[in-house]
Amino acid sequence: MKISKLFFSITAFALFSCFSSSASTVDSLEVPSAVMNKKYKAAVVLPSSYSKNQASYPVLYLLHGGGGHFGDWLNSTPDKSVVKNLADQYNLIIVMPEGETFGWYMDSPFDKNSQFETYITKEVITKIDNTYRTVKSNKGRVITGLSMGGHGAMYLSTRHPELFSAAGSMSGALDMNYTKFKINEDFAKSLKDRFLKLLGTADTSNDVYVKNSVLNMVDTIKKNGMPVIIDCGVDDFLIEANREVHRRLLYNNTPHEYTERPGAHTWDYWQNAIPFHVLFFSKVLKANGVAIE
Repeated sequence: MKISKLFFSITAFALFSCFSSSASTVDSLEVPSAVMNKKYKAAVVLPSSYSKNQASYPVLYLLHGGGGHFGDWLNSTPDKSVVKNLADQYNLIIVMPEGETFGWYMDSPFDKNSQFETYITKEVITKIDNTYRTVKSNKGRVITGLSMGGHGAMYLSTRHPELFSAAGSMSGALDMNYTKFKINEDFAKSLKDRFLKLLGTADTSNDVYVKNSVLNMVDTIKKNGMPVIIDCGVDDFLIEANREVHRRLLYNNTPHEYTERPGAHTWDYWQNAIPFHVLFFSKVLKANGVAIE
């Protein structure tokens, strides 16, 4: 009996050690911003294979939503291991940078302390490429995100095709005209106040809303020719903006993948959506010749 218990303990320990050594790891990396004179952190998931070879790895930039922070994708999904498992499954480095609660991944023309387009495209990417073995070209970078981060992923990739080879959006706020969101009066007032602080105006007809909305960038998306994946839940308050982007992309004959699924603006939905995005990106990275098999 004692021998059996000892054997079971040794076996269990060996299995646990084997599992632990093969699991992805998470770094909390400080990425200071010179443009905003602040210090921010990013979460970086390294696949288990990263420590076993000297290959250069493709990178997925995964953006959080409004009201959130860089750790959301690791802490808020019902299954806390979903991002780590995807990093292992597809041999990807997954970077989750800070975008602040209402930074919109753009350079605010009104608030010098909110310059997240410059931060992500210049400071975060440079830091990641200097810290890890990455594919240091757009062939090895893809980007997606949820809600505000969905808009951010499409916004940054459309404006910087030299940095990314594919982009996606989950439940994206693809039109910055918050008056069109299907939300209650209190939420609408909160958004109005936040946009006023970010953009210097709450007038959604102002050019700053029009020119910075992904909804109005479809011709540039077509010109760039970048593979794009967009999805949204049918019960999401942002569904109409997603449908309109889809319609406009169809109208100007832009190839893209668009899906509506059951679900709302929830972590259950995004946990279900993210594997489809990573699968989509893996095909692009293989075609680019940078995937780690």
